[in-house]
Amino acid sequence: MRIERLEPSRHVKGRFLVHLENGALLKVTEREILSFSLYTGMELDGETVKSLSEAGRESSAKSRAAAMVGARPLSRQELVRRLEEKGEDPEHAQTAADWLEELGALDDAAYGRSVARHYAAKGYGPRKIQDELYRRGVPRELWEQAMEEAEGAEAGIDRYLRQKLRGSQDPKDLKRAADGLARRGYRWPDIRDGLRRYGAEVEET
Repeated sequence: MRIERLEPSRHVKGRFLVHLENGALLKVTEREILSFSLYTGMELDGETVKSLSEAGRESSAKSRAAAMVGARPLSRQELVRRLEEKGEDPEHAQTAADWLEELGALDDAAYGRSVARHYAAKGYGPRKIQDELYRRGVPRELWEQAMEEAEGAEAGIDRYLRQKLRGSQDPKDLKRAADGLARRGYRWPDIRDGLRRYGAEVEET
């Protein structure tokens, strides 16, 4: 099968379009151009067309994956899901994720630590941070390691109480502050201890 025309894509940087004489269109990258030594007028047998098409799809997934993790950190699960949503084949999405992990550009452990630090700095407690780790696809076996990077519950609770109460000992204010901490993912025993450090009288429950 003959290549009738070989041209760069007008819409996707780094992509090339291979027009075959039967009307088929293959989307490849410069890598395939070089590795298959492609040129206009070149004759391709059926097996080569199949290999070229497969290589082009794999390169497309890798290129798109690299752009995604370059734009913002992602977990492996997030990356694969987004690639599939963009139309990439699931197998190629997994291959692209493997490739980025080998390069060190995709690291669930480092990403989990970053997520934990970010939400702890915003004043959220352990339960909220774990919710975010789950939502972002960080494997559960990495959660404990990630949580070690987060600010301790004690510091976050104390800061929140200082900001919200500003010295108040009004029971209604104390309850609102405690409820706010609970919504932020702090556990009641930690909240209770924080209220006591603040100087409030707290009954055992």
